[in-house]
Amino acid sequence: MNQQTDAMSTADRANQGEPPQVSPQGHDQPKAREWGYSRAWRVFTVIILRPLLRLPIRHEWQGREHFPKTGGVILAPNHLSYADWPTVALFSDAYGHRFPVFMIKASMFRIKFIGTLLTKVGELPVNRGRGDAGLVLKQAEQALARGACVIVYPEGTASRDPDLWPMVAKTGAARLALTTGAPVIPVAHWGAQEILPYGTAKPHLWPRKTVRMVAGPPVDLSAYAGQRLSASVLRAATADIMADITALLAKIRQETPPAVPYDPAVADELSADRTDGGAPAPPAAADPGAGEPGQPENRGAGPA
Repeated sequence: MNQQTDAMSTADRANQGEPPQVSPQGHDQPKAREWGYSRAWRVFTVIILRPLLRLPIRHEWQGREHFPKTGGVILAPNHLSYADWPTVALFSDAYGHRFPVFMIKASMFRIKFIGTLLTKVGELPVNRGRGDAGLVLKQAEQALARGACVIVYPEGTASRDPDLWPMVAKTGAARLALTTGAPVIPVAHWGAQEILPYGTAKPHLWPRKTVRMVAGPPVDLSAYAGQRLSASVLRAATADIMADITALLAKIRQETPPAVPYDPAVADELSADRTDGGAPAPPAAADPGAGEPGQPENRGAGPA
C-alpha cells in the first residue's frame, strides 16, 4: 500500500527520526498519518527476523483454526514481560499466517533504523499519557479496514498480579472491536516470563525456554452490537475478552485463576492508604478504561 505524501505531520516526523514540532505553548501537536506498509520491508522481516526469533525459544502452539485467513482481526494476548512481543509475533506470523501489527510506544519510532523499520512494516505508534493519544486508535481502525492483524494487549502493561494472572484491563481492544466489527481472538501464553522477568534487563536464554501459546475462538461480543459505547458497555465487553483469555491461560497452566482479577488501581489506593497511616478505605470500583486513548480527560497509558 502507498502512503499519502501530503504535508508531513508531527507523527510522521517522529516516525522518521525527526523531532516533533512544538506549539508556542510547548505542547506537541501530533496528527494522524495514513496507515500503510511496504510489502518489501515485510518480506525482509520474515526472511531475517523470523529465524532469529526462533533460535532462543521453543514453541508449543495451538488454535490455528481460529485465525481468519483474510480480513481485519484483533489478537488480544495476556501480557507477562517484554519478551512477549517476539513470541506473539511469531505465533501470529509463522503459525497463524497473519503479519502482526503492534501498537508500540512512539519513542521507539524515533530510534535510527528501528523507527524506519517499524514505520515501513506498518506498526502503530502510541503517544502515551496525552489526550490526543487516541490517534493510534484511528490508525488501528484504518489498519483493520484494510485487513490487518492488529495486536492489542488489553492490560496495557505486564501483569502485576502476584501469580501473573491477567489483570483488570483497559478498554482499547473492546472499543476497536465494537467500532470496526473486527473479531477479537483471545490469546494466552505462558513461559515468556522465564526468558525476561518483568523488571529485569538481562534475558535468561539458556537453557532454551518453552513458550506455550494458544488462540481461542472469537470472543462473543454480540450482546453489545449497536449499543452506544458508554463506559459501562466498554467495561463489560472488556471483561468478556479478559474472561476468555484467562480461561485459555488456566488450561495452559492447569490451575484455577482467582475469582476476581487483580486491579492495580485498587491495589495502589490501598497501598497509599496504608502509607498514610490510616485504615485502608473500601476499594472503589476502578474504571478499567482510565487512561484509554480517545478519552482526553484521562492521563494514563495507551492500549498497548
